[in-house]
Amino acid sequence: MTEISGHTGLVELLGSPVEHSLSPAIHNCSFGELGIDAVYLVAEATPETIGDAIAGARALGLRGLNVTMPCKGPVIEYLDGLSPAAELMGAVNTIAVEDGKLIGHNTDGAGLMRSVAEAGFDVVGKKMTVIGAGGAGSAVFTQATLDGVGQIAVFNARDEFFDATDKRIKDLAERTGAAITLYDLADTQRLAHEIGESLVIVDATRVGMAPLEDQSNVRGEWLHPGQAVVDTVYHPVETMLLRIAKEAGATAIDGLGMLLWQATIGEEIWFGKTMPVDVVRARVFR
Repeated sequence: MTEISGHTGLVELLGSPVEHSLSPAIHNCSFGELGIDAVYLVAEATPETIGDAIAGARALGLRGLNVTMPCKGPVIEYLDGLSPAAELMGAVNTIAVEDGKLIGHNTDGAGLMRSVAEAGFDVVGKKMTVIGAGGAGSAVFTQATLDGVGQIAVFNARDEFFDATDKRIKDLAERTGAAITLYDLADTQRLAHEIGESLVIVDATRVGMAPLEDQSNVRGEWLHPGQAVVDTVYHPVETMLLRIAKEAGATAIDGLGMLLWQATIGEEIWFGKTMPVDVVRARVFR
């Protein structure tokens, strides 16, 4: 842990809820190991208050920020610019201070894809199903197109944002040449079919997190051995989805890997240093 002085910088996580987050433990452990004179804290922010929070960050001279649900999209209008990936994703989870300007990045998708690769899965040219098209889901399926996934099926509830999401996905397909399609999550027959054909299945919704711990968007009979099933939720670490995946003989990948790898990329953006991943994993995830 960094010894706090008058020179110590501040990095902060904004979102709601944030009290369960492991990000402070991850980053403060890494800062201490790397000799970075900064501390990482959390603060509650909602779509209604995120503008004030960003204004406060500017005024206080924060060294960097993370943004989590439900602010990954709403925060964009308060920033000075976006990385190409964040612009494509329409969501930001990492904010860097670059020449006095706040620039939004997104490391979620790259973090998840790194966790899938770490589990031994080569996704190039393969099929993926992503459940959820919010901030995390958008990051995942956009990064998947950039990483060469052959075909992507996205499922989302038919809410007031569905048509806008469909347009965004069609624009992404046109800009990247990716084979990506949005479906209604209520169409369980289509969901079962797409999951059955996929090498990787990702749930990027809140299902599995309190108060939905006993629920899953996926049924065990849709899964089979040889697949990777990823849940972006990490509290609890083993969700209902991951238990179902294990019972079906699939490889279950929890949200901790995505959390760790997106944090690693974030530190490279903020400070240009590489997180000691093995040390952090041993100390924080023990």
